[in-house]
Order: sequence, then C-alpha cells, then structure tokens
Amino acid sequence: MALTSSVLRLSHEFPDRALRYPQIRFMGSKSRLLPWLHEVLSELDFDSALDAFSGSGCVSYLLKCMGKEVHANDFLNFCTALARATVENAGTRLEVDDLNFLLSYDPHHRHFIERTFAGIFFTPEDLRFLDQVWWNIAQLSDRYKQALAIGALVRSCAKRQPRGVFTVAGDPDRYKDGRRDLRLSLRDHFIEHAAAYNAAVFANGRCNRVTRSDVFELGAPKVDLVYLDPPYVPRADDNCYVKRYHFLEGVSCYWQGLEIVSTSQVRKIKKPYTPFSYRHSAVPAFERLFANFSGSILVLSYSSNGFPDLDALVAVLRRYKRRVEVHRKGHRYHFGTHRSAERNEVQEYLIVGR
Repeated sequence: MALTSSVLRLSHEFPDRALRYPQIRFMGSKSRLLPWLHEVLSELDFDSALDAFSGSGCVSYLLKCMGKEVHANDFLNFCTALARATVENAGTRLEVDDLNFLLSYDPHHRHFIERTFAGIFFTPEDLRFLDQVWWNIAQLSDRYKQALAIGALVRSCAKRQPRGVFTVAGDPDRYKDGRRDLRLSLRDHFIEHAAAYNAAVFANGRCNRVTRSDVFELGAPKVDLVYLDPPYVPRADDNCYVKRYHFLEGVSCYWQGLEIVSTSQVRKIKKPYTPFSYRHSAVPAFERLFANFSGSILVLSYSSNGFPDLDALVAVLRRYKRRVEVHRKGHRYHFGTHRSAERNEVQEYLIVGR
C-alpha cells in the first residue's frame, strides 16, 4: 500500500512517542541510536517491516511509531513478550482491578523460584513475590494483559539486578551505593513498570504482529523492508544473550520447557545453538540471511567490533543487492564499568541494500 504524502512528511520527523518505550539494559540495544536509525529509515520507501531479531523491542516500537506495519520476531520468549505488549498490542492495558489481582496473595501459589534461586540474585521477599505474581499472571485470560504483566516483571528483575545481567550471583542488598533501582523491592518495581508499559500502548492503525522463531524458520515474509540486528561474533568476550539474561527468559515463562543446567551456580538454562556465535559459521549465516530476505530492502545494523568485518559483509550483500550504502556513527555501548569496557567504543554501521 502506498504511503500518503502526509504520512511521508510525518515519517521524516522523529516520533517523540518512541521515547516512551520502557527500555531495559540490554546488550547491543539500539535505544540511544533511535534518532539516527529513524533518520536513515525515513529516507527509505517502505510501508511494512520485519524486525527479525527484535531483542529489547525498541526498534520495532520505533517502526510502529513511524506508522509502519510491523512484524517483530525473536527466538527468546521474554523478547517476544515485550514486543507483544507494545507492538502487537493496540489498546489493551492493565486496569486497576487487574493490578490489584496480580498483587493479591493466593496461598496455593507455587514456590519454584523461591526454592530454586534462594541466595543467588534476590532477597527471599523478592523471590516469594515472583512466585506469587506469576501464579496470578497465569490466570489472566487476555494474552495482551499477560504480556504487559510479563513485561513489567522482566523489567523489574532487570532493574533490580546490578548491571542488569545474571552471570554472577549477588543479592542487591550487598550493593550499598544508594541506587534507587537496587533499593526498591520487586513489588514496587512491578507497580511502577506496569504503569510504564500501559503508557507505551497505542494503536497505529496497522495490523502488527509478533512471532517467536529462529530467523531461518521464518520463511520469507512479504514485507517491504527487513531490519537485521543479529548477535554477531564480537572480537572479545562472547555474544550469548542466554548467558546474560537466562533469568529474564525463565521468569517470562516460569521456566516451562526450559532446561536448567544442574552444574550452574546461577541456575543457567541450556542455550540454543546459533551460527552467529562462531567464526566458522558466521559468514555463511549472513549469506543465508541475505539470500532469504533478498526480495525486501535490507537494513543490517552492525558494529566495528564484530566479525566478519564491514568489507566482508558488504561483499556478501552485493551478491543480492545492486545498491549498497553504508551509514556510520560513532557510538559507545554502556555495558559494564570494568576496564575492558573501553572496547565498547565503536563505529556503528547501518548497511542498506536495495
């Protein structure tokens, strides 16, 4: 469907609504790059878009704010819950009665989280709250209200946990630096973030949808543009989202269908295989991606600290697209305060193939 001239004019102005998105601290998040992404995307002629690796959901939400028909996809359950609450959801909110129900106490609730994660991440009171609220979430009949509640729970856990990652055990009470996020209980966080997700809900008049799938099992959706932000192989460390966010993945589904690694001190879950994690399989994976979505405009978000390098990716993309443009922007990922974090100063690329 062709865009009207009025919509085209509006699409060139950064939508302030995009700033309302409830951000979480997420490895590789493009939240601080949204104005730059919008600047590049608004120059492209497209009406529908697939965000194939939606992650924190902020880019899918930006596309929705731009008036596009959006398909958000990720292989992680908690990421699809965030997108379902804010991208697919066009008007459902958690009402006062819903929140009161979610916060109510039922003596029949399970104690899985309290027993499994005792002494690892959160206080006993916080762990009991997680068990209690999940018991009530499971009884909500509306999928969007469930997604909003799960989103609020995920964001609460990420905010309450120092640095937002779950790689090392540590009770927030051990951190005495006065940060508000570490002082608030998970219950108080949940109330606050439920309101934040409610505020993010809106309808853009399009039929937006969310899927949870491996990108190579999606087929080739008929969309004008495909935005790709895969977990590329970094020059140092690793790109394992499951390792960092296993607790968020677990809490998003109450660990149903997930295998906890018995030898893990932090109760990690078994991570799925992805070819983007290994040098020997990364280049073929990118080629497969470009081939699969070659019928659409391709926009690849990439970084100078990734493997393969920019020239290699451009060469592969040119096999499928006649016109390839590279947009560059200096960027620093604020992920960690240790000395090695200086490698987070990178050149961010948007590689556009048409």
